[in-house]
Amino acid sequence: MARRLLSIWFLRLASDTSLRRRPVEGAFALTLRSGNSDHLHCVNTGALARGLHRGMSLADARAICPDIATRPADLAGEAAALSALRRWALRYAPIVACDGSDGLIADISGVAHLFGGEAEMRADLHARLERAGLAATSAIAGTRGAAHALARHGGGIVADGALTQGIGQLPVASLRIDHETAEGLARVGLNRIADLLPLPRAPLARRFGQGLILRLDQALGVQPEPVSPEAEAPHFGVRITLPEPIGLQSDVMAGLGRLLDRLCAHLALHHQGARRVRLELCRVDRGTAQVEIGLARPMRDAARIAALFARGVEEIDAGFGIDALRLTAPVTEPLAPEQMGAGPVQRGEDAMADLVSRLGNRIGFDRVLRLHPAESCIPERSSLMVPVAYTAPMPSPPRGGPMRPAILFPPEPVQVGAGNPPALFRWRRMTLTSLRATGPERITPEWWFDDPAWRTGLRDYWRIETREGPRLWLFHTPQAGGLTMIGDWFAQGEFA
Repeated sequence: MARRLLSIWFLRLASDTSLRRRPVEGAFALTLRSGNSDHLHCVNTGALARGLHRGMSLADARAICPDIATRPADLAGEAAALSALRRWALRYAPIVACDGSDGLIADISGVAHLFGGEAEMRADLHARLERAGLAATSAIAGTRGAAHALARHGGGIVADGALTQGIGQLPVASLRIDHETAEGLARVGLNRIADLLPLPRAPLARRFGQGLILRLDQALGVQPEPVSPEAEAPHFGVRITLPEPIGLQSDVMAGLGRLLDRLCAHLALHHQGARRVRLELCRVDRGTAQVEIGLARPMRDAARIAALFARGVEEIDAGFGIDALRLTAPVTEPLAPEQMGAGPVQRGEDAMADLVSRLGNRIGFDRVLRLHPAESCIPERSSLMVPVAYTAPMPSPPRGGPMRPAILFPPEPVQVGAGNPPALFRWRRMTLTSLRATGPERITPEWWFDDPAWRTGLRDYWRIETREGPRLWLFHTPQAGGLTMIGDWFAQGEFA
């Protein structure tokens, strides 16, 4: 059986997929930041008609076409679209691989007769892509290099045994060689692939490198070039069909336990841990119920995950009974093998993760927060509130410098008497007498932040111990015009 390969090249994959989601009339382009300027990443036919092209700077494009519509390029979305097209192209061949960032290569050996022939297969392919709004060209040849070259220069079909005639008139740049090699060949008058065929290989290799010879031999079939698709991402999902409907919570939890054992074993096989687990219950009346939980950290411990499902399963309406269960882990993260329950430290971490998981499933993981230290002299910016589930704990920085209060709150006005610091002041409707004062500690605003609370300028902080008991952190703003005026002094913290 002769080997036949189908190459598909999507001319404007990024812009076509973007316009499928949000259509735009007229000239349109996707932009990509490169260095200190934006450049056109992909353009539609309207922009091409106005003289724009890929790689042009956005400033030049707007000078030529002021009404052009632009959007930022999404490289991850473009890769996802190509991956989806690769799976779709499996309707034409059992082996399909990505060919660069905008093409596909498929091994259609022995398959074309199912569509009525190679020409009919290409016609069906282009009709479906045209209905989807995707511009593409395709070519069929006996080698990957020949199909790739022809697809990017008009497309067509090269008959078996006619490779030399089929690709001989194509430019040498279609052999997938670098730009410098193509320019060097053009300078000596070697512009077409047919110009390279009668030349001895040794002088060509010495002058232009072995890469040119390899690509030429691959296009002619002298050197093999396999089609190797990327491995499919593992699917973490299991299901069970029941011979008789169930409705009791204990029965559902028993079925969940069996599914979790299988799911966790599958996760361990791929060194993954679940971050979200979804349980779908199919009722006999064709209805479905769903319980989904989140996990504070990657996990594949069946017993601990099952405990988090108990509350959700209790609220399920079983109707006339449940006859099937499906368990999936839609979000996973790498998790190296570890010994379960090894020592009190790990047990403490597991207990904390279970607590955060329970709280997060009830009130939301974004509301379970922890303090992280931050590099700032400003008291309000010395720590950050971050979600526990999405961050790792950080050790406290080494203590140094003056003491800080145990409780920090927004500045509250203090009515002061005479003295600096004040010997008598009123705070929260309490009249307090200063017993001991330590300070001042001057803190200046961080000029790189425009903080409205610090626009008054410098602050002089004092640690005040009062006769009545409270130990407060007071400050005043010396540039406000006086030291004993109401409004100059504030309380911002309380020591233990």
